[in-house]
Amino acid sequence: MEAIQTKAFIRGIKGELGKIIVEQEKVIDLILIAILTNGHLLLEGVPGLGKTLLIKSLAKTMGVDFKRVQFTPDLMPSDITGARIYNIKEKEFKFIKGPIFTNLLLGDEINRTPPKTQAGLLEAMEERRVTIDGESYKLEEPFIVFATQNPIEYEGTYPLPEALLDRFLMKVHIDYPSIEGEVEIMKKYHKGFDKSLYDIDIKQIGSSEDILNCQREIANITVEDLLIEYMVNIIQKTRESPFIEIGSSPRGSISLLQASKANAVLMERDFVIPEDIKKVAYPVLRHRITLKPEAYVEGIKPEDVIHEILSNVKVPR
Repeated sequence: MEAIQTKAFIRGIKGELGKIIVEQEKVIDLILIAILTNGHLLLEGVPGLGKTLLIKSLAKTMGVDFKRVQFTPDLMPSDITGARIYNIKEKEFKFIKGPIFTNLLLGDEINRTPPKTQAGLLEAMEERRVTIDGESYKLEEPFIVFATQNPIEYEGTYPLPEALLDRFLMKVHIDYPSIEGEVEIMKKYHKGFDKSLYDIDIKQIGSSEDILNCQREIANITVEDLLIEYMVNIIQKTRESPFIEIGSSPRGSISLLQASKANAVLMERDFVIPEDIKKVAYPVLRHRITLKPEAYVEGIKPEDVIHEILSNVKVPR
């Protein structure tokens, strides 16, 4: 397959996903931002909204290796990363790779596994490698984790620690479709839609190399110094807000920068404007700030605080 340009890649992905995914254009945009920045994504939504179908379809259109892990209470870190197994015939230990050795890893219901197993993702998500018995193994490129979690069931779940949350570029909410959208979904199934994907008419429009080329283009996006200061001021406000106990980390600042540049690419520009920053600020910051208990009691949500911060920080012109 010949290499394709970023613009054609993005349009191709959107076109193919649009054949089977109904009314999730904003979510698809944020997913593409994650792909362009080699960032990990946490998808939150009630069961049955098509999160898994969306990610499986994405992997098929991008032509990358894809693996899915169902996170359960009895899942062990080695079930994800792999382990050294003794080979009796050859009388030596051999490393057997786990499902994390892939391009696109879907971690379904990541909050259903204990912290010990969740921690098995930390090194892989940040350094793109895993270490087993003191030996490091580099992961394939690109390597991106898409994880899902259910926001309404808490029994038998383990909240993700801040260190793991901070490694996700963005946290994206998926909502119910509109009435018109749900009617369209039902008509697709009535006509024989098979979500197994084997018979779905979606095409592979790229490859791993295309994704890496697109990611390299992000480095060429222009960001004025005033906009970098604008982003830093936003992050600083998350550390000063009376509603916030723990503000965003410097990793959050970098994520805001990278996501803003990727959004500019989506808008087919080679420079960032304040609207790019405002658009991605919510998914980039909502999981990186911890509200004070009294804020929760008052019904304040992270999005409310981010909105207030964006309203009060002076926008450079």
